[in-house]
Amino acid sequence: MHVRMQRELRMLTREPPHGICAWPKDGEMNVIEAQIKGPEDTPFEGGVWKLNVSVPERYPFEPPKVQFVTPIYHPNIDSGGRICLDTLKMPPKGSWRPSVNLSTLLTTIRLLIAKPNADDGLMPDITNLYKTNPRKFAETARRLTKLHAKPKIAEPASEASQHVSATSAVPPRPVEIVNTTANSQSTPSSRASAQESKEESEEESEESEEEWDESEEEEAESEEELQEDGSSEAPPAKRKKLNTT
Repeated sequence: MHVRMQRELRMLTREPPHGICAWPKDGEMNVIEAQIKGPEDTPFEGGVWKLNVSVPERYPFEPPKVQFVTPIYHPNIDSGGRICLDTLKMPPKGSWRPSVNLSTLLTTIRLLIAKPNADDGLMPDITNLYKTNPRKFAETARRLTKLHAKPKIAEPASEASQHVSATSAVPPRPVEIVNTTANSQSTPSSRASAQESKEESEEESEESEEEWDESEEEEAESEEELQEDGSSEAPPAKRKKLNTT
């Protein structure tokens, strides 16, 4: 079984049937995932259906079990994804043969989608509608195909939404504004106070200079009186100082 499955999987990869692709699920050869595109010129056109294929140990002497994962409105496929198809049944009720491979089996299922078998219907209501009112059946199948089996294509975001997302993703950093004029410029009252302080300091400086000049004049007058009198009563230190000069 493993040798045959490897060969069939290589064939499905290299030369897949039209509208069909399949691959092992999680690397297991006994579980296959497949996709079938809706046949052209049918109500199922444009749809894509996903299927699970379980391969038994006795394969190819026992047919695989195939089940639709994506819902489909079809007379021979029920709401649980089970398929009413002779090729999936063992004789004498079915027509399975060991010569049938996975590629042929999936192609047969795609042909069943395009041409339902009203004589072996699995869904009585859908089968009856398909027989009695084919137009309404086609309208319903087309609508449900669009609802369940149409590939979802993400719409591009508008420029406005992109701008909003871009600006909201990173909040702007607050800008700190330093008021340099507050320190460099003073108010009129402060300027007036500074001027008054400056004038007071100048006045005090002038008064100190005047006092200093008066003290120097007094000292000079005292020295002149001593020299004129030539008095011997002057203190020794003072006479010694006068004699050295």
